[in-house]
Amino acid sequence: MNHFISYQHYTFFIACWIVIGIGAGLYLLRREAPYGKFSNNNWGPMISNKLGWMVMEATVIVTVLLWLPLPQMQWLSPSGIMIILFLIHYIHRSFIYPFMIRTKGKKMPALIMLSAVLFNTVNGSLLGIWFAFFAHYPDNWCSSPAFIIGCILYISGMLINWRSDYQLINLRKNGETGYKIPQQGLFQYVSSPNLMGEIIEWSGYALLTWSLPAVTFLIWTCANLVPRAVANHRWYKQKFSEYPPERKILFPFIW
Repeated sequence: MNHFISYQHYTFFIACWIVIGIGAGLYLLRREAPYGKFSNNNWGPMISNKLGWMVMEATVIVTVLLWLPLPQMQWLSPSGIMIILFLIHYIHRSFIYPFMIRTKGKKMPALIMLSAVLFNTVNGSLLGIWFAFFAHYPDNWCSSPAFIIGCILYISGMLINWRSDYQLINLRKNGETGYKIPQQGLFQYVSSPNLMGEIIEWSGYALLTWSLPAVTFLIWTCANLVPRAVANHRWYKQKFSEYPPERKILFPFIW
C-alpha cells in the first residue's frame, strides 16, 4: 500500500502533538475545564451535556474507522484485536454512558465539545493511520508479554473506570442534581478512581500496541485527567467539610 505520508513526517507531527498535549496539561492544572461540576456559561453557547458527550466521543470512532481499509481488515489479527479493544471503550463512552448519567437539564459549553472533537479527531487519526499504514505485528504478537500484560491493564482499567462511573451515577436518585461524597469501592481511597482507571486503561493500550500513537494518546489522556483529578479533589475538600482527609487524589496511598 502506498503511504500518503512518510513515517518521518508522521513521527514529527506526533512529537509536536505531544508537546502541545503537555502544554495543555500544564494549562489545565491552573484552570479547570468547564464541564461537569465546573460547567459555566462564561465560555459561550451551551449545549446538552448528553449530546455533547455523544458527539465528542463518537468522533474518535468515526475518525479511526475512516482511515482503515475496512473491506480488507482481518479482525482476528493483532491489529484487528487492538482496534476492537479500542472501539469497545468508545462505543460504551459514546452510546451507553451518556444515556446513563443523571444530569437532567445540565449543559456544557459548545466550545468544550468542539475542543474534544479536535482532540479526538487528531488522536483518532494518528491511531487510524498507524493501523492502516505502519502497524506490522508478528502473528504471535498476541502471546507476547507486552500484549498480555497490556491487555490485563487495559481491561482492568476499563472495569475500574466503568464501575467507578456508575457508582457516581448511582449516588443520585432520579430527578436529583446535587452532589454527594462517594463512599463505595475505590472511592474510599482516592477522589477520582474513574479517572485512575482510564489512565491505567490507556497505559495498557500503549503497552499492548507497542506504538507511538498509543503513547501519545496516553500523554493526552494524562494531560486531561490528571488536572481534572486535582480539581475534583480540591472541589470535594472545599465543598464538604467532612470529606475524608486520608483520601488521596488519584493513586491509593501515594498521591
